[in-house]
Amino acid sequence: MLSRPCPECSFDASTVTPATVPGSVENMLPRWRAVLRRPEVAERPDEGTWSALEYACHVRDVFTLFDQRLNMMLEAEDARFENWDQDNTAIEKDYGSADPAVVSTELTAEGEQIAESFSRVREEDWGRTGLRGNGSEFTVLTLAQYFLHDVVHHLHDVDG
Repeated sequence: MLSRPCPECSFDASTVTPATVPGSVENMLPRWRAVLRRPEVAERPDEGTWSALEYACHVRDVFTLFDQRLNMMLEAEDARFENWDQDNTAIEKDYGSADPAVVSTELTAEGEQIAESFSRVREEDWGRTGLRGNGSEFTVLTLAQYFLHDVVHHLHDVDG
């Protein structure tokens, strides 16, 4: 998904650099807040699909996780990331019962934080690497691309 537009959301990750992430995230935050104000925010469209509230909780946690990973990559050579089970996190944190107003505040704060972290990335650090527990390797550049696609795709999922 990093070399061609996503067939579902049309996002073209190949156009993303760490320098473009802050503005993109900041532009999405009002749209996420609007999603969280919907009266049906906690309703699942079907049994197998998260509600908009659950997607927003996930995105909040993606902001936090990727901020941690980005900072690890900038601070350590060949940073190692623990695997993250997003489905288990959704259950443990009971995404479906979260308060949309609280999630909105948290999502905004975490979004602003990761935007700030990406704004400090120097171009000479784009090639720094990190490894997930499953062996997948990222550079700061590909982490930015993967991260932004995830967030944009989920906004598309909820018609935000």
